Amino acid sequence: MNEFKVNDIKKVVVIGAGLMGAQIAELMARLGQYRVTLVDVKDELVSKGLAGIDQRIEKFFVVKGKMTPEQKKELMGRIDGTTDIAQAAAGVDFAVEAATENISAKKDLFRKLDQSAPSHAILASNTSYLSITEIASATNRPDKVVGMHFFNPVAMMKLVEVVKGAKTSENTSEVTSSLARVLQKEPVVCRDASYGFLANRAYLALRMEAVQMVWERVASPEEIDKALKLGYNLPMGPLELADMGGSWGIYASSEEDRIRELGSGKGRLHPLIRLMVRAGYTGGAGKKGIYDFFKEVLSTW
Repeated sequence: MNEFKVNDIKKVVVIGAGLMGAQIAELMARLGQYRVTLVDVKDELVSKGLAGIDQRIEKFFVVKGKMTPEQKKELMGRIDGTTDIAQAAAGVDFAVEAATENISAKKDLFRKLDQSAPSHAILASNTSYLSITEIASATNRPDKVVGMHFFNPVAMMKLVEVVKGAKTSENTSEVTSSLARVLQKEPVVCRDASYGFLANRAYLALRMEAVQMVWERVASPEEIDKALKLGYNLPMGPLELADMGGSWGIYASSEEDRIRELGSGKGRLHPLIRLMVRAGYTGGAGKKGIYDFFKEVLSTW
């Protein structure tokens, strides 16, 4: 049997029509020019994801003269939406899961994908920290399960982490890295023995030290971010980035996974983040984060 190659990819399925999944589907259809099916559990979630793609293409490409209305119509015609994962996976060549960061939910999705996808298909997860080896254990093709971690915003961020589980084959890793290059990204390869893989593992230490400085009232979040941006030429500070992306809520919900992987010393949630999340300061679109928590609560507490 011939080895599977990136040029063999014609049909892609993306599981999860949220912020990351919709952006990945858009990129696959736009740069890879693949036939893409976007899947979620409810019709309204699928419709919302497709509408977001349509709006981004209009705003950033058609309005700016980078794409004609006809080209946009052709692009959108390459993207379908459904709630039927079995139907979507039939005949697929490459699948990307971008659902909630919950190991049980991901294993269930990969079990379903494995049952419905052709034997040659590669099954990838966009997880930012969960074990690819454990996710792959839910399938009968662990050699074809891999991490493909995009960064937000997907269209702009060049990095894609290609994460190898214990049984991920070299062919699977190579095809996934090649796909990242087709999508005009720069892949880096690592083993999933590193919790948080590469970028998030290193960046988490920076962000948690910044959180500790806020907790100690060393300075405001604005001053800490300003120091890091100007001192290390970062485009955004770690605290404002977490506010924008809703990382505080994600940290809280993933505490059990971190403790399991890292032990209670490194895995336990910082008390400031616990307080913030309990008070509703999770960060994310339309929600308050550490900047507002410092001004409204911590500075007078």
